[in-house]
Amino acid sequence: MEIAYKIIGHIRSPFTNQEDTPIQPAFSDTAGTVELLPEYTPGLKDIEGFSHLILIYHFHQVQDYSLLQKPFLDGSQERGIFAIRHFRRPNPIGLSIVELTNVQENVLNISGIDTLDMTPLLDIKPYIEQFDCKHNIKSGWAQHINKKEKVHTPRGLQD
Repeated sequence: MEIAYKIIGHIRSPFTNQEDTPIQPAFSDTAGTVELLPEYTPGLKDIEGFSHLILIYHFHQVQDYSLLQKPFLDGSQERGIFAIRHFRRPNPIGLSIVELTNVQENVLNISGIDTLDMTPLLDIKPYIEQFDCKHNIKSGWAQHINKKEKVHTPRGLQD
């Protein structure tokens, strides 16, 4: 079975190489844009009422995958790819929760960007607190990570 997705636009950012790109939106206050292809503009109706969006995208510069990988924030040991958020996945699909700052026709201005420039966008979903915010969460090996200590940690410094 083959699965194919349509690119609905691109994520624009100031980042052109992985080494300088923040590893998660939580570690980024960088502004960027989502540029939808014009034919998808009607799908943005009512999106301006949301403060945050979930972007689903394709890691377009990944050439291969590894089932074991050292996480960026804890490079002490290899972990299973499905237990970490690394781009070298069997299906190079990424997900980011970003802040929506405004909408101008088919362009969304966002903050908290953590992708390379021209990353192909597959989908946008509104972040809805009642659906997406969970309580009593266990974060496995990542439980000890302190977000405030690693605010601007680019990918290249962790390997």
